Amino acid sequence: MNKAEAVLPRAEKVYGYDQVARILEGEIVAGRLKVGELLPIEADLAEALGVTRPTLREGLRALEVSGLIRRVGAKRLQVATPDPAVVAMTNARALGLTGTAFKHLWEIQIELEPLAAGLAAERASEAEARTLLDLVARLEGALEDDEAVIRHDVEFHATLSGAASNPALVLATAPFGLLLFSATRDLYQAVPAARHRLLKAHRMIAQAVVERDAEAGRLWMRRHIRDFRRGYEVAGFDLNAPIDLRRQRMG
Repeated sequence: MNKAEAVLPRAEKVYGYDQVARILEGEIVAGRLKVGELLPIEADLAEALGVTRPTLREGLRALEVSGLIRRVGAKRLQVATPDPAVVAMTNARALGLTGTAFKHLWEIQIELEPLAAGLAAERASEAEARTLLDLVARLEGALEDDEAVIRHDVEFHATLSGAASNPALVLATAPFGLLLFSATRDLYQAVPAARHRLLKAHRMIAQAVVERDAEAGRLWMRRHIRDFRRGYEVAGFDLNAPIDLRRQRMG
């Protein structure tokens, strides 16, 4: 008896590929199939689960889409962790489809972004701190390009969250940048000063990270997020209007 036969429960054929996906997902989540481990070859896996190979392949395809397995070569599959970018896109779409408005995102941002800035100041590597400074320097040369400002904003906050060395924080904040793309793309035309205020805030936050000053990082980030809302209000945008998913650049 091979490893798969010893560990995996047999699928109820009535559920087909969906049951295959559920069983394997359960084994991965439970840790019995570990990240980086190769799955048995198709013939052995189909036999262990008690399904046909076409049914098995459909179940495996579903797991590939969810990011729980990936191909490593022509015929082998490996247990994987979902790509954070894919998770962010999925969550952003879910938030948008439930009618999430700028106000809802802002209420979360005002709590999580200062936390990220403080943790980044305490934990960022030298390379991450330099990256934040480089991002600010590049923005200085592209401040009149609204699309570049928005891309910078998303990348800066994503880099900061990563530098906080807290994967839960990264997954929690990642969808916001994707959703806020459309919420901010008109802001800089309506309130030109907003781009200059963003530059100053990001410069001060990056400097706080370089200097390992967590308090300053939190303070400037809180100012930055509050200023973001003020700019939105000055522009005359509706804080309670659902964010329009049609304007998202989610790939």
